[in-house]
Parts: sequence; structure tokens; C-alpha cells
Amino acid sequence: MEYKNIRHTFDPIWDENSRVLILGTFPSVKSRETNFYYGHPQNRFWKVIAGLAGNPVPETAEEKKALLLGSRIAIWDVIASCSITGSSDSSIRDVIANDIPALLKRSQISHIYGNGAKACELYNRYVRERAGMEIVRLPSTSPANAAFSLERILECWREALRMDER
Repeated sequence: MEYKNIRHTFDPIWDENSRVLILGTFPSVKSRETNFYYGHPQNRFWKVIAGLAGNPVPETAEEKKALLLGSRIAIWDVIASCSITGSSDSSIRDVIANDIPALLKRSQISHIYGNGAKACELYNRYVRERAGMEIVRLPSTSPANAAFSLERILECWREALRMDER
């Protein structure tokens, strides 16, 4: 596969009630095809968020947005554009970051979490200094993170996000 320079084409999901921001790296090929976050059927993100909220797993983009906003969760990706091979985070180069500091200024977000180590690494390299907020690493929901079962991911995310305290 060859490198392609690709722009992120969809907006962050957030509103005035969002308190938590979960950052990914950059949309996968499947997410770019569906023009929505965590579009790969094997990615466990939507199962985790539904499990945290005690809701059924959402099917449509509108159901997914409603679940996030009802849980006071915002999502976005660190990268606005990059060169990438397929969906491989390890191939990412030529990074231009999203304007996360502007989102933080317009919102009431008080905590930032990274969906996996690469999201945290990229945030720390390209955004943290301007954002002035630390990021907390969560186990990736990606199918590539085979070392973590859905139950273990859910347990880690629940402990970190403490859904009942927001």
C-alpha cells in the first residue's frame, strides 16, 4: 500500500453540556467510507460507550450522536490531515492537528481521554502545549488491541470516566 495524504472530513461531536473529550487518532478507511467515527464493525467503541451509559448499542449516526451527547461526551480525532497507509496508525506522518484548543475554549470540557496510546502520543506532540490540558490514556477499542477483551476495556473506561459522577 502507498501513502496518501488525507483530510479529516467530519466535525467533532459535542455540545454545551459536554464535559469529557475522547480523542482518537484519525478515521480508519471504514470510518472515512461511512463519514462517521468508529465505523469498522469490529471496533468496540460504540459497545463501550453504550455499556458505560447502560444503553443498547446504537446503530445509526443519529443514535450514536444522541448517546454521546446524552452522556456529556464529546469525540474528535487529534489529526486534521496526514499521510497514512490504509488505517495504520503506525504509518501516520505529515501531521496537521485539529484545533482542539478552540473546541476547549468553546465548551465546558474538563477532561480529555485518548482512545489508545497513539492518540495520546499525537496529542502530547502536537496539541497539549497549546491546549493546556493533560490527556489520560485509555485502552484502545480498536480490533488491533486483541490483548484486551471488551469486558476489560469497559472496566478500564468505566473507572477512568466515572460515568456516575458527572
